[in-house]
Amino acid sequence: MDRPPARNRPRPRGTDYPEIQSPWLPPYTAVVKILLQLFVYVAVVLFSYAEELISRRNNDKEKKSEAAVLQASCIREQEPLENSSCGQCQPPSQLEQLKDYVEEDDFQGNAKTWKLKVLEHGESPLELPVKPSKGSACQETPSFKLIRLEDINTAASQIQKGVQVTPCTYSRLSKKYGMELYLKKEFLQYTGSVKDRGVLCLLSSLHQDQQRKGVIVASDSNFSMAVAYHASELQIPVFVIMPTNTSVTRVRMCRDYGAVVITFGGSAKDSRSHAQQLAQKNDYLYLEEGDNIEYLSGLGTMGLEIFRQVPNLDAVVFPAGGPCGLLAGSAAALKQLNPQVSVIGVQPESFPVVKHSLKMSHPVESQTWGGHVFYRDLSESCSRKNTLQLMGELVDKIVTVTEEDILISMLRLLEYERATVDAEGAIALAAIVAGKLPELKGKRVTVVLCSGNISLSLLQQCIQRALTLDGQTCKFSLWLSDSAGDIATLLEILDREAVRVLDIQKEHGFVTSKLFMTKVTCVTETRDKQQAVQLRSALLEHYPSLEWMQQ
Repeated sequence: MDRPPARNRPRPRGTDYPEIQSPWLPPYTAVVKILLQLFVYVAVVLFSYAEELISRRNNDKEKKSEAAVLQASCIREQEPLENSSCGQCQPPSQLEQLKDYVEEDDFQGNAKTWKLKVLEHGESPLELPVKPSKGSACQETPSFKLIRLEDINTAASQIQKGVQVTPCTYSRLSKKYGMELYLKKEFLQYTGSVKDRGVLCLLSSLHQDQQRKGVIVASDSNFSMAVAYHASELQIPVFVIMPTNTSVTRVRMCRDYGAVVITFGGSAKDSRSHAQQLAQKNDYLYLEEGDNIEYLSGLGTMGLEIFRQVPNLDAVVFPAGGPCGLLAGSAAALKQLNPQVSVIGVQPESFPVVKHSLKMSHPVESQTWGGHVFYRDLSESCSRKNTLQLMGELVDKIVTVTEEDILISMLRLLEYERATVDAEGAIALAAIVAGKLPELKGKRVTVVLCSGNISLSLLQQCIQRALTLDGQTCKFSLWLSDSAGDIATLLEILDREAVRVLDIQKEHGFVTSKLFMTKVTCVTETRDKQQAVQLRSALLEHYPSLEWMQQ
């Protein structure tokens, strides 16, 4: 008997069978899973879209606020670059071609000069603040915006691996001059001057394209020596143009640092003009000591070190002459850390350019510019507007000293500190030696010894002259007979006065005024001026015709 199909067969009562679903419909759990996935996807899309809308609204608000600030403030003119010059692009092979070049004048062209301002932000901290007035929408005010302390701290972090933290030690000269003297020995930097700080900060801030093309400088100053060394350390091609009369020592030092040195022209002006032509021809960056933010901030790091090394500081004495970047940059640091610290600048009497520039409120050119062999950087013109304005705001006093004061200062540093410095390094102490700062008696004072680059021949001349000025060497002439007894009498007097004979000369054959007489010239060493006066009095008692050589 045929049975009906299972689907049409009636179910027996009391028996539960599982429900069989149709093969064309998905299971219930799968449907729920798909719906949950769709819900999560839609939620994520909506959330991301909401975040995008919120971020757009915030950006619009920021743009509107910036536009409002820009519209309310004055639009400041951006100064052009001063210290750079770029010409036609040349392949890197030009660097090798210049190594064999000495004085050929086949590089032609006129280089343009701008103010070097390699900045990360649009606004320069050295710009003058402005405020509106009735006559104009934007007018400069006398108050000058300082270099920010943040800029100097950033420079300190940037150059800490390339320059030394020089000692600032208590000096044995303190007792002699009645004050607590601390000497900041910047002449211990690798190139012998404080310029290492500013130059390294300046070169490190250059763009990679400029570093790859190379830099060129034109002088035999401390600035050029610092550029030669630090550019080589940073793998930047560097060229130094020096006058033909530059000392062999400086030329050799720059070459040892890694620079390509070219001697050209008989003056600094000729070398500078030729360097600008080479920069125009080969697309080098022409550098000269200026007042851009990076350079001044680098020099200002010395002010930070002084403040940390000498607590309870009352005054700091700086050299003032030439570009004056050290004085301006360090003064900015010190005055922001402690406005009560006195900042004093010292300039040479022969080149009082800084004092005249501050008095006239604008840069004054030196009439004898050209790099004096003794003063060097101190003899340059103070032609930097920003530096001049910084000094006008921050420097409390400018004093002048003579060449004799500087020589005595160099001698004191050799005697008491065993420190060999040049005129720029000794000029700050010269103001104290000459008694130009009596208000510092009993106070804690730091004196900056910023440079020690001096040739041996010039150092010898300076020391001999300083010993004479200080009364430690004396020269005199007198007439004696041919008798050996007269010479013995003279030597007995010198021995009794406890002086040392450095040189003695007899002149007989070319003397025609006295037949049997001999002119004797002596050079002696004495303790000080007081002993020199005693020696002169003793000689006059025996030899009325004594000729005492004046200082």
